[in-house]
Amino acid sequence: MPRPMKCRRVEHEPEYTCFKPAGVPQRDLDEVILTVEELEAIRLKDMENLEQEDCAERMQVSRPTFVRILNSARAKIADALLRGKMLKVEGGNYRLATSWLRCKACAYEFEIPLSRLQQVEKAVCPRCQGQELEEQNCRKQGHNHKHRRCRRGWQSEYKEH
Repeated sequence: MPRPMKCRRVEHEPEYTCFKPAGVPQRDLDEVILTVEELEAIRLKDMENLEQEDCAERMQVSRPTFVRILNSARAKIADALLRGKMLKVEGGNYRLATSWLRCKACAYEFEIPLSRLQQVEKAVCPRCQGQELEEQNCRKQGHNHKHRRCRRGWQSEYKEH
């Protein structure tokens, strides 16, 4: 029996999930499915120009696993581009990287995607609408929120407690 697949850490959900050749109806095209973690591997390596070791660390997988994910993604992208197929981004075995914030006014803690952490100046507390927020260190003693488990498929949700 094979070992269960380790969940991959993804920092950014894709804004666009379907790409196709111009002028060809979607119903006439074959599809290539690129998983969310394969797209993340492309983003880290090719857009952020990180070394493979750094990419693997950010996705919380081994370097050989990262290389396999990256090679699979590049092969699928090449197939779609060279053979005129529609490329869809969906599914996979990943968890969205998140950060916990705490409202200084009412002490409410809530979770936001890591990709939105850069916009924390614009964020507001969902409970009191306060704008004074601080990032929480999850390793701090006494910090007891439940972390999300791995998910398969395409979901986008925010978890509060």
